[in-house]
Amino acid sequence: MTAAIIGWAHLPFGKFDNETVESLIVKAARQALEHAGLGASDIDEIVLGHFNAGFSPQDFTAALVLQADPAFRFKPALRVENACATGSAAVHTAIKTIEARRARRVLVVGVEQMTRTPGPEIGKNLLRASYLPEDGETVGGFAGVFGKIASAYFQKYGDQSDALALIAAKNHKNGVANPYAQMRKDFGYEFCRQESEKNPFVAGPLKRTDCSLVSDGAAAVVLADIDTALSAKRAIVFRANEHAQDFLPMSKRDILDFEGCSVAWGRALAKAGVQLGDLSFVETHDCFTVAELIEYEAMGLAPKGRGADVIKNGVTTMEGALPVNPSGGLKAKGHPIGATGVSMHALTAMQLCGEAPEGMQVRGARLGGVFNMGGAAVANYVSILERLR
Repeated sequence: MTAAIIGWAHLPFGKFDNETVESLIVKAARQALEHAGLGASDIDEIVLGHFNAGFSPQDFTAALVLQADPAFRFKPALRVENACATGSAAVHTAIKTIEARRARRVLVVGVEQMTRTPGPEIGKNLLRASYLPEDGETVGGFAGVFGKIASAYFQKYGDQSDALALIAAKNHKNGVANPYAQMRKDFGYEFCRQESEKNPFVAGPLKRTDCSLVSDGAAAVVLADIDTALSAKRAIVFRANEHAQDFLPMSKRDILDFEGCSVAWGRALAKAGVQLGDLSFVETHDCFTVAELIEYEAMGLAPKGRGADVIKNGVTTMEGALPVNPSGGLKAKGHPIGATGVSMHALTAMQLCGEAPEGMQVRGARLGGVFNMGGAAVANYVSILERLR
């Protein structure tokens, strides 16, 4: 145990014409400092997670955090990026700085503004998280990439439309209680299962309810070393934080195995000295419902090809043995790329402190797991967190 979360901020995710990348960063940074009971002068380093990839014309954004407070001036600040796992890359970078004893307190901010970008450009920007020589002409952009993954899974293991609809319905139901979620509506299984004018097919067997939302948003966490955290009002310690990077081309691996996800989970559980069944809940990367389905298998909840059993048996519902995405996940919460991983860590900290919004709180939450993925199981980050105080 080398680092702990001692404060956080989570802005609502959605479509905000009156916000900018800068304004989102500033709000999240200020709120996180206030929650941690710190001033800007108490922070030793700043890490910003911002994917961008064309979403914002401003592409040198690390110093924008300094706009939150003049006392940030001249402090080290850097921006990191690792596709859809950018937020977790920022969190893990901050932990490494603390482990190296170069800082005692680090502010991590994750941000993205996507909704000002025209639809065709959104698809083009997101497709940059895939291997362009192979996938650059994929119809439907990144949704098309996961549509191909879903089609291959269906071909190998049978039609999984029922399972995908159950996952979508579960996450939308959970999202109703999340005040930060972009979509707070319980669509129900039947709506998610059936193709309709409001729920058309988007790519392969994936319908609109199988795809995460294009979002604007920001979240922030303040990390501290353990000695510092012991005097904080609250402290959520990292029992483990692991990162496994896989090949970018899907042709070099079995895309249905999500091997990098399995490796990251295996390392994290071993480092934490726990088993999957010891976790109270998991926030996992459901950019598409098929991703959550395969992640069930990759994390060890089900054998290969049997992920559907997990959701059909209710294992991952709020009332199940291992609630998955009590926040509503990316599916309901939204997916502002650079903010997503930071959001997952902030929401996990809320759960473990018993400070999650009413209806979203997992009863007796003691250990929380986070899995954040960049690309199609390329950048794989797992954190296991526990309340210290």
